[in-house]
Amino acid sequence: MADFVLLVEDDPVLGPSLEQRLVLEGFAVRHVTSLAAARTVLRKGFPDFVLSDIRLPDGSGADLLGDLSERLGSVPVMFMTAYGDLDQAVDLVRRGARDYLSKPFDLDALVERMREIIAVTVEAQAHDGFATFGLSPSTQQLRSTLDRVAGIDLPVLLFGETGTGKEMAARYLHAAGDRADQPFEAINCGQVSVELADSVLFGHERGAFTGALERRPGIMETVGGGTLLLDEIGETSPDLQLKLLRVLQERRFRRLGASSDQDFGGRVVCATNRDLEEAVGDGSFREDLWYRLNVVTLRVPSLRDRVEEITPLAESFLREAADRLGRAGTSLGKAALDAARGYDWPGNIRELRNRIERAVALCDGLEIGPVDLFPDRSQVAQTSVASSTGSTASGNSFPTLSAVRDEAERHHILAAIDRADGRMADVADMLGVSRSTLWEKMRKLSIERD
Repeated sequence: MADFVLLVEDDPVLGPSLEQRLVLEGFAVRHVTSLAAARTVLRKGFPDFVLSDIRLPDGSGADLLGDLSERLGSVPVMFMTAYGDLDQAVDLVRRGARDYLSKPFDLDALVERMREIIAVTVEAQAHDGFATFGLSPSTQQLRSTLDRVAGIDLPVLLFGETGTGKEMAARYLHAAGDRADQPFEAINCGQVSVELADSVLFGHERGAFTGALERRPGIMETVGGGTLLLDEIGETSPDLQLKLLRVLQERRFRRLGASSDQDFGGRVVCATNRDLEEAVGDGSFREDLWYRLNVVTLRVPSLRDRVEEITPLAESFLREAADRLGRAGTSLGKAALDAARGYDWPGNIRELRNRIERAVALCDGLEIGPVDLFPDRSQVAQTSVASSTGSTASGNSFPTLSAVRDEAERHHILAAIDRADGRMADVADMLGVSRSTLWEKMRKLSIERD
């Protein structure tokens, strides 16, 4: 897939010339001429590279760099500058820009330098487990809060829908604090039976119960001074809730069958997709434990609230799956990415990963299309197309490419209308088309506005 470059240059000669050359070099380029237009692009997508003039008609390179640092973190930025702005260019590099070029510059040197920076960035992200964590405004705020509480020894409660990445947030919290060199242990409370929960968490002595042939430490012992994630904390039994409350209050626990307590030096992070306050109300969760946990409570947003992250997450999962399955060269087509950004993702990041892995394994060619990513929805599309046309070009139930494309566009437009609450100017802006083009598409695809 071509690297996406955001080009910000208001010079009427240099801007189009740079765009043409970069397109010829294989980049996907979006050329804008103002800071406001650049901000609009950044709200919609995640560029691989930003090439910008320092002086813009409505701002400066410093304004743009501030936006990028706050919203997108690791996006590499290169500035173009006239001789008189060299001091400002050097200052921007100190503040996070990757490089600058003085005008006039050699286009071959520019392209070579861009490729070097992109290659280094991709390599760094491949070894950074948190490169895709915090790429949208909502998760950037979450990441910033985790940074602030990383050095404070208080319980943290993470809540959010299934599959949103609560364990990723917990691991980031662990890595950001002074416990990073200590163990990180996670246990899914909903998957451990009541009979084994005590042994798994606290450990047991030899002979503590039938089958306990040797002494075995539990997770609370092996975590040491690290971080313990209690996932699905809302699924614990009342008896285990009482024991966890004691650990949080007294910082001590006891192995099954032991005669003395041990100190607990770890940090506790809990995660749940349940409303624990509601669980307290119906009696299924202890109120005193809830008060103990509800100190630093953070929401992990759903993927549909983090549209900016879909492309980088999908491409990261694609690289992992392609390497593991021996499908080198597999890429995500633009239509597949558009369909992904228009989908509601009820299963969140976990569903995205699963769909990418399945598409990599089963797609016929090297480019993943919407049907590869959403085979279940393609069946609905086939039924819809067949019922609306009565037949297909081949005379059977298999739809033509044109019909599949129309159905994909129809779904994407409807998703945009829903996301914009029916504001057609916003819909056109989101889809990158004029309002007249949008109305024509809606007429062609029989989309009626209520």
